[in-house]
Amino acid sequence: MSRPIQPSTTTAFFAQAAISFGIALAAVAYGITKLPVGAWERGFLALGLIFVVTSSFTLAKCVRDRQEVEEVTSRVDKARLDKLISEHDPFDVTNV
Repeated sequence: MSRPIQPSTTTAFFAQAAISFGIALAAVAYGITKLPVGAWERGFLALGLIFVVTSSFTLAKCVRDRQEVEEVTSRVDKARLDKLISEHDPFDVTNV
């Protein structure tokens, strides 16, 4: 049985994603601190930023988990089909 090639994330791609996330988060946080508004407004925007970041991580985890479940399901279905094909004898006339 052949296993599909697992795409792997390169270190450079991971570093680029982490750095861009850090820069974006720092830029928005800096913008919130420099806004000419009161403390309540800043606190509200900071809380909104925290909520967006945590919900983004949750969504990414859910998408990853769903993809892994679909991959496992397809691998199980492929294994069952491979077993049926390997057990089938097209020249056997007793099962007709």
